[in-house]
Amino acid sequence: MTQIGENTTLQVKARQALDNIKPYTPGKPIWEVQQEYGLDRVVKLASNENSLGPSPKALQAIQERLGELHRYPDGLSAKLTHALAEEFGLASENFLVTNGGDELIVLISQAFLEQGDEIIVPDPTFSEYAFGANLMASTIVKVPLAEGFQYAADDLLAAVTEKTKIVYLCSPNNPTGTYLPEAELRKFLDRLPERVLVVIDVAYRHYVTAEDYCDGLEFIREGYPVIALHTFSKIYGLAGIRVGFGVAPLAVVNTLLKVKEPFNVNALAEAAATAALHDHAHIDASRRMNEEGREQLYQGFRKLSMSYTESMSNFVLVEIGEKAERIYQQLLERGIIVRYAKSWGFPNHFRISVGTREENEIFLRALEELV
Repeated sequence: MTQIGENTTLQVKARQALDNIKPYTPGKPIWEVQQEYGLDRVVKLASNENSLGPSPKALQAIQERLGELHRYPDGLSAKLTHALAEEFGLASENFLVTNGGDELIVLISQAFLEQGDEIIVPDPTFSEYAFGANLMASTIVKVPLAEGFQYAADDLLAAVTEKTKIVYLCSPNNPTGTYLPEAELRKFLDRLPERVLVVIDVAYRHYVTAEDYCDGLEFIREGYPVIALHTFSKIYGLAGIRVGFGVAPLAVVNTLLKVKEPFNVNALAEAAATAALHDHAHIDASRRMNEEGREQLYQGFRKLSMSYTESMSNFVLVEIGEKAERIYQQLLERGIIVRYAKSWGFPNHFRISVGTREENEIFLRALEELV
């Protein structure tokens, strides 16, 4: 089918900042792999989703709201905001609900970045931080993680300049699964200029088992210029309806409200997230599945003498070897989707999302046959 304008050169000049932006390339969806290879069943371990599925309470809440879809949603997601305030012990005004965590990153960029400003990001990490900076014609300063993909506060501090406006800390970090311990985080914040905003992305906080982990909340309470970025896409199992939120000092939230679109979170998403927040049975079951699944993957990798990074998240970064790209394609042909890590600069690695015991076993069995 011919697309309208596919042979036409665009004469309207786009913003120069867009020259540094490439559209995000997500992992292959299940339907596409089924269609491409003629498969009935596909195991997807590529996008850090909750293989247990969505919160049952969230599904019920969606059903109850279907008859009200002719109404606009609440522009400030007040019910969810109040529920979050009770959950975290803060005022409702300290929360901003967004269309997934990605929207919050863009809002932060629009509110605080100007041309010539710098952001600091660990390397490798989630690509959307750089996207937000590129959108505002700002500069991305990458700080390589230390040995074993560990954070080092001194390395981050050494990258700070007079132009530094924002530092992003993904903890646990995507795609490595490593985290910034509380003592290191405090050391970093205490030595950082107060003019620098710190965004701590804690999307995977529920999966952490380390005792010295910190999600940044106590530093927000203490008045540090910190935003904690949360999502309902991971342990709550609501990736398909896009709900995230930020926790921050009042002045930061008020600034972000100036660039937030009205009705940014749809009514079904708000209802589902509010219900999922208190579905402790689902949260606990998801945690157990993840801890057991991580150990299952570790054992499988050790059996194959493959090096992996111990993870505090719901995925594991594993070194496959020089044949990684070929094995990735062979897994696709078998209906197993993983994340090939070449885009992060690791052409010999996969990032494997933790699935159910059966899904993990299917993957490990296929991997063993292929290597």
